[in-house]
Amino acid sequence: MNLPRFLIGMFVTTAVVAIWAYSATGSLWRALVWGGLSLIVLQVGYFVLAFALFYRHSSKSTDPKAEPVSSVEPSHRDDGVSSPSGR
Repeated sequence: MNLPRFLIGMFVTTAVVAIWAYSATGSLWRALVWGGLSLIVLQVGYFVLAFALFYRHSSKSTDPKAEPVSSVEPSHRDDGVSSPSGR
C-alpha cells in the first residue's frame, strides 16, 4: 500500500470515528480524543504491518534451503554441438 492511499484512508477513518463519537457523546472534546486515539491505533498498526512485511521479506532472502547460484550449470551458447575440426 502506498503512502498517499494510506493517509487518505487514515484521515477518513479518523473523521468517521470523531463524528461517531460526537454523535454518541455530544462532546467535542471526547470526539477529538477518540479521533486522536484512532490516529494512534492506525499508525501503530501500519508500522507493525510494514515491519512484518519487511521481516518476512528479509527471512525469505536468507533461506538456507535455497540453491546457491554456483551449483547451476552454465548454459551452452552453441547448443552443445561441437565441430569435428575443433573450431
